[in-house]
Order: sequence, then C-alpha cells, then structure tokens
Amino acid sequence: MEIEGRDFMNTPPLKTVRFGGNVVATLAKFKQGDTSDYELLKHQLADPDIKDAQIINWLQEFRNCVTQLSKDHEQLIYVALRLPWLGRSPAVVEEYLSFLSNLVSAQTVYLRACLKMVVSNFKPSEFLSVCVDILITQYGYFEDVLFFLPFQRDTSCFLMPILIENFPFVQKSSRTLECYVHNLLRVAVYIPSLRRDVLELIISRMLKLDVSAPRGEIEEVEENTVQQELKGEQEEEGLFDMDEDVCSVKSSPAGTNVMVHPVAERLDTLMVVLLAFIKDMCHVNGCLDVERTKDLYKDLVCVFDKLILPTHASCHVQYALFYLCSFRLALAEAFLEHLWRLLQSQSHPAVLRQSAAGYMGSFLARANFLPVATVRACLDLLVPWLHLYIDSQDSGSRAYCDITLHGPFYNACQAVFYTLIFRHRSILEGNMKKGLAYLQSLNLERIVMCQLNPLKVCLPAVTNMFAAITRKYQLVFCYTIIERNNRHVLPVVRSSVGGDCVSTNTNPLDSFFPFDPYVLKRSSKLIEPLYQVWEEPADTECSDADEDDFLRGETPETKGVMGMTPGSYESHLHSPSSVGSPDLQL
Repeated sequence: MEIEGRDFMNTPPLKTVRFGGNVVATLAKFKQGDTSDYELLKHQLADPDIKDAQIINWLQEFRNCVTQLSKDHEQLIYVALRLPWLGRSPAVVEEYLSFLSNLVSAQTVYLRACLKMVVSNFKPSEFLSVCVDILITQYGYFEDVLFFLPFQRDTSCFLMPILIENFPFVQKSSRTLECYVHNLLRVAVYIPSLRRDVLELIISRMLKLDVSAPRGEIEEVEENTVQQELKGEQEEEGLFDMDEDVCSVKSSPAGTNVMVHPVAERLDTLMVVLLAFIKDMCHVNGCLDVERTKDLYKDLVCVFDKLILPTHASCHVQYALFYLCSFRLALAEAFLEHLWRLLQSQSHPAVLRQSAAGYMGSFLARANFLPVATVRACLDLLVPWLHLYIDSQDSGSRAYCDITLHGPFYNACQAVFYTLIFRHRSILEGNMKKGLAYLQSLNLERIVMCQLNPLKVCLPAVTNMFAAITRKYQLVFCYTIIERNNRHVLPVVRSSVGGDCVSTNTNPLDSFFPFDPYVLKRSSKLIEPLYQVWEEPADTECSDADEDDFLRGETPETKGVMGMTPGSYESHLHSPSSVGSPDLQL
C-alpha cells in the first residue's frame, strides 16, 4: 500500500483490524440483551496499543449515534473517555474534541465526567511530557463544552470542585505545578465568573509553599551552595584569585536562575506564571486596559483579605498585588486606602488590623513607584489617628504599655516609624526647610513620649534607626526612653520553678514586614525595578546596617502560619460590615 506522499488530512483513515459490528449495531444488540459485541468493543477501546486510525474510526461512529449513548452506556463512555488521545496526531485530537462536544450537547449527564477527564490532563502524565494546554490554546474546548452547562450560575459548583480535587500536591515537581496553574488561569480567562475562585485556589496553594520556605532559610541554602561550589573549585583547580572565583560561581548551577532550595524553586516557578497572567490580563496590545485592570484588582483584593492578610510571615505571594499596583498610581492609592480602612475598622479582629498596618507601612516604604505626595497623604492619615488614639487613652485607666489592649496602635506607630526611615530623604529633598516643617508638624515627640510608650514594643532595629534619624534632624530625642525601656525588658519565658525571667522578647509585636527583600530569582526580574532597596542614611549611628536590609538578622525568624484567623475571623471576613474594595477612580 502506498504511504509516501499520502495526504492524511484529506483522505479517509487507513483500514484497521477490528472485531465485532459497528457501534450502532453493537448498541442495538446490547439493548436486546446480547452483550458479547459490547464487551468486545470496550476491550478494543482499552487496548494500550490502539492506533490513531482506529481511534478516529471509533470516535466517528460514536458521533453518529451520540443520541443513543444514554446513561445505560455509562461504562462504555468511561472507557471512551480514557482513550489515549493526548499527544496524538492533530486529526485524533480534533476528532476527540468534536466527540466530546457532541456528547455533552446531546447527553449532559456526562458533562461532569468529561470535565474530570480534561482537568486530569491539566498536568503532564508520567509517560507524557506535554499537558493539555493544546486543548485550550488551539481548540477552545472549554468554550465549546462549557456552553452546555445547564446554568451559568452553576459553573462554580460544577467545575471548581473538579479543579480543586485535581490540584497537584505542592510537593510535586515545578513542571507539574506550572502546567496545572497555567491551565487553571486559562480557564479563568475563558470563564471570567470563575476567576476569583481560581485565583483563591492557586494562591492558597502558593501560600503553603511560601510559609514553609522562610526568607532566611532560602538565603542560607543558596549562599551555602555558592560557598560549597566555590570551595570545590578552589580545591580542584587551585584558583585563589577572587575575580576568577566570582566568574566561576556565576557560571555554575548556583549562579543560574534555578533555585537550589526545592520549595523556593517551585514557588518561583508559580510566581513567574502568576505575574505573567496579571500582566497579560491588564494589557491589550501593550497598553493598559483600565476596566480589565480594575476587575482583576478587585478579585485580587478579595483574595488578599481572605487568604494573604491572615497568613503570618508569608514572604513572596503578596508581591502579586504589589506588582499589579505598580501599573497605575490609582491602584496603589486604592490599595493603601483599603488597608487604611481595615486598620481603623473596629469591626475587624485586632490581629487583622495589626496586619493591615504592617502592610501599609511596608508598602509605603518599599514601593518606589509611590510619589512623595502619596506617602505624605498616608502619613497625614496615620499620624492624626495616632494622636486621637492617645487623646482617648491618656485620661483613662488603660493608659499604659500593653500590646493586648493597644495592638493596632503600636503597629500603626511602627508603620509610621518604618515609613519615615525609608522616605524621610524624599520628603526633605528639594526644599529642606519645607520638608523639616512638615516633619515637625507631625509632632512625633508626643507619640514617642506618650504613656503608651510605643518605642518599648517596636522592633529594636526600627526603634534604633528611627531614633538616629530623628535626632539628626532634631525632631525627637528617643535615647532617654530607649535606655529606660532597656532596663525593663519584656519577659517571655519565666523559670518553671520561679525566679527571674530566663529570656526576653525582642519582637513583642511579632512583627513582619510583608515587602521585605524578594529573594526568588526568576520572578524577581519583575519586582526589582519597582523595589526601594535600603540605603543607609549618612551620619547615623547605625553603621552596622546591611546593604539591602537594615532589619537583616534583627527580626526573629517566625514560622509562617496560614490563616492565622481560622474560623473565628471567617465570619468577620464575610460579614456585611467587612470592608470591600474601594471604587477605583482610574
């Protein structure tokens, strides 16, 4: 038989060996009680060596009698759905997708089974390196199949449980996670009503990775690997010239964009996918689409409130919102306004209000795309609020240092101190006289000197740097209070047999700064241009500060806790009084 030169797409399939009658006749016999050909058909469909031409023949026959494939033929359909179509010729893939579309249009009872089959292929199989992206990008399968959903409002109930059930364990390979998350986001593009649920699913899994890989641990693993490779090269080649050593490290695996820390590598891969999705969703032909950006912002803020804000000590996932806010100043201002509303809301748990203050201070300090006018506007909200709080407490019975009573106040104080550490230079630039007048108008001395004593509970590195800067400009003299506080350290653990405390707490607020340095290699390429690195002020006494983070080594490593407000805060997050996303005036 002539094979060469044969136009496969425009000629009938080659004849193949098969047993039994055609599908129509087999179904008729089955209806009469004769199951021999029916069982034979199932056996041939399940043959692992089945050829492309055979698959096409069977699928064409199924399509011709799709109205007869009722629930009585459930077992046969399940065998057909397991046909090895992925990775086959384009003709097989196209025929298979046509069969699925015809099946769900005529027999909606099989819709769930069809969706399960497709979603199970969102990740590469053990024997097949490709995933089902070809389905979505080239054939638009979901657009065809999901058209037959009974009601649009049922989409989430119908599809989301399947997407959740098939999500790979976070210990799976980077490639598996990347494939699945990429395809989930493609589904979110085709079904906008599912986007918030899809983002929630993806971010919840990414947070599990994030909190299990603290920043310090990642840096230690990466640095140790570089040192080990450097030492090995020196021993092997006897090279002790530092310039040559640096070059050799850069060309080594540790010098590439691959993370040595396995959890960090998986998280980095997913951050690349998520940030690329955010960029693509917000831009059309290279230009920012305001309406699409607003819609995505609202979805991400809802996920932020539900998952990211209550998660303590996540290091990287929150940068998705940081990145989105860099697209337009109005987005950043809306995010800051949202955090401000959370901070001052009495209806939210104190721990969430404290977290909102931390995010606000860290965002103001680290987002280099924020103009000084926005920073001053936020300080003009925070500082008067602190003064009003002091007014409300000074004459009361609770006017003393107590984190439990005044947690949001202390975190707001630390946010102000932290913001001024990073932004005081930009406030003073241009017109030193006006800048100093503005800083003096904040009346920081009253905050520092009040009976609530915020310097006692703020992180020592923040307190010391704030004290050095404010003394330089003669705004506040903090050292007398710091020395007094040092004589009365806060106890954490006392001896089980009584006596003096055996350890002290240097981080009583359990502070963490959400936008501390970003250490994932590949995804950092999108973050670095937007990021304000630490630049030590001249003429301060804190000369031991690190080149990129004056807090390095000062903040105790805190094990990340996802959803630090389970159950008890869920009602607050979903109650009618919860703060919603502010309207964006873009």
